[in-house]
Amino acid sequence: MAIWLDVARVAAGVNILLLLGLSYVWVRNYAEFRSKHTLALMLFGLLLLVENAVALYVFSLDPILSAWISSSDPIAQWAMMVLRLLEFGALAIMAWATWD
Repeated sequence: MAIWLDVARVAAGVNILLLLGLSYVWVRNYAEFRSKHTLALMLFGLLLLVENAVALYVFSLDPILSAWISSSDPIAQWAMMVLRLLEFGALAIMAWATWD
């Protein structure tokens, strides 16, 4: 059932791309407006970017952890995939609202 892990990897990669775009806009907005709201969005984006980068590293590059995750029960892989897809949905909504 490595398909769930592959979907989680792809979702983490797409989340990174979305967060790069969103963080660019939010950093630029913070530089212009200097409000607490734009600061919170900027920090939110940067922290989620780090979290997704670590997840992609763990899922793909770390030899010990990626082997451990690959050999875990399919339900655990499915749960990780669902969390990544839910995060993608939330980021897609944020991107839509940001660029509207």
